[in-house]
Amino acid sequence: MPLFPESAYQLKLPQMHRVLQKFDTTKLEDVEGRVRAEIQKEEIRSLVKPGMRIAMAVGSRGIQNMALIVKTVAEELKSMGASPFIVPAMGSHGGGTAQGQAAILAGYGITEETMGIPVISSLEVDELGTVTCDSGTVHVVIDRHANHADMIVPLGRVKPHTDFRGPIESGLCKMLTIGLGKFEGCTRLHHMGAVNFPTLLPDAARLVIEKAPVGFGVAIIENSYDQTWHIEAVPAAQIHTREPELLKMARSKMSSIMIKDIDALVVGELGKDISGAGMDPNIIGRAARGRLKDFDGPEIQRIFVVGLTESTHGNASGIGLADYVLKSCAETIDLETTAVNSVSCGNPEGGRIPIQVQTIQEGVLACLRSGIGVDYEAPKIVYIRNTLQLGEIWVSDALVNEVKENPDMVLCEEKADIDSVAIKGCKLHGGPLT
Repeated sequence: MPLFPESAYQLKLPQMHRVLQKFDTTKLEDVEGRVRAEIQKEEIRSLVKPGMRIAMAVGSRGIQNMALIVKTVAEELKSMGASPFIVPAMGSHGGGTAQGQAAILAGYGITEETMGIPVISSLEVDELGTVTCDSGTVHVVIDRHANHADMIVPLGRVKPHTDFRGPIESGLCKMLTIGLGKFEGCTRLHHMGAVNFPTLLPDAARLVIEKAPVGFGVAIIENSYDQTWHIEAVPAAQIHTREPELLKMARSKMSSIMIKDIDALVVGELGKDISGAGMDPNIIGRAARGRLKDFDGPEIQRIFVVGLTESTHGNASGIGLADYVLKSCAETIDLETTAVNSVSCGNPEGGRIPIQVQTIQEGVLACLRSGIGVDYEAPKIVYIRNTLQLGEIWVSDALVNEVKENPDMVLCEEKADIDSVAIKGCKLHGGPLT
């Protein structure tokens, strides 16, 4: 059934203009060479002994060059006489099943065949001890196969977290606790509430490092264009002092939407490979429980999601941050996987399905008509492919002057209607309109 009277659909939506946002383009030119150099550092080499079984903990984020990084680390460890293997370190992702988590890694090209080492996916965990926070005491667990190895090496991206602020957010400590904690450990920690994470995650990671054979971590930082910018091998004893410094570096490389006020933000794709929240709250300013604290980005009235990424495998956790979703996108959601992830993370709000719309035009109209004080003759509409790739955006006529006045934005000659822009985006990322 249409959302509006027929007359409402006669509103002509404005033209969209392609815009380039300028961020620092510096990237790591020789990823493989940098990885080999980091593993060959004396402080890292000295930790590895011939015959060691080494568990490489790999997560579910869509990290650029991840397969190359994992394979190169594995090759370096084997060259030292060790026997590395891979364990998924992704909490409750993949539907909270061993098969689902192995499938996520396979989607990134990380399999036993491509990596040349075993991939052992299991939900079995060992209990290491307890840590306390304001919400109580939590029992910390990690993957049993990793715990029984001679060494654990987490590999992960360091970046600002989507739900809390602290000296340590998303990175190696989170991989060691929530990631390696599997479904059980992830659920227990999230049960304490993200408000406690600034101290809870570092404390839990200290316990893991103390009780389990953590050797070193491989930290990855990406630039604003989703490209590998920095790779660093960090000995376990230095993780808690080095990760805050790495987080500051990562925060300085974050992209943003450089528009001040947006009536309707159209997001081409959402997914767990884009952000743990599907859409990064650091970009849109929304978290599950309201506006992100201290957010200094644009004022966004309404958000409309067009599709899911292929790599999210139907997991639409975070879709609840949107106001509207394309019906054909909603039909691709794996409800069970989304529910498992949302509940285990203590975030059922993120799994709620927004109002479904039949077409892109209807979705944009719904955003505009449910906004406050929107000028229908000059609506402020922005299209982004996702919250990770913001080098190119599209803006409506009403925002052209703002773009021209910003030296970090370049107005291109290309124009199109919003339907064409969104449909093209879906074709690029394999969304529901292909």
